[in-house]
Amino acid sequence: MAEDQIVGTAKNAVGKIQDAAGGLLGDAGLQAEGKGRQLAGKVQAQYGETVDQVVDATKSNPIAALLIAAGVGILLGKLL
Repeated sequence: MAEDQIVGTAKNAVGKIQDAAGGLLGDAGLQAEGKGRQLAGKVQAQYGETVDQVVDATKSNPIAALLIAAGVGILLGKLL
């Protein structure tokens, strides 16, 4: 599990707590901050998961990964 997944999951949990506390206290600012932290946590966790999937795919099929990287490099070179 990537560090981003762990940190993202923790941010999501803290955001849920802030959201709930803001709802109980009637503090819209705290509630909005909690929702924002939840979203940031979900994005970070998804990023970590995607990185893990790319690493696994690269390890299982390095030649395809190399060909894809070369193709992207050629495409970027032509665009620039």
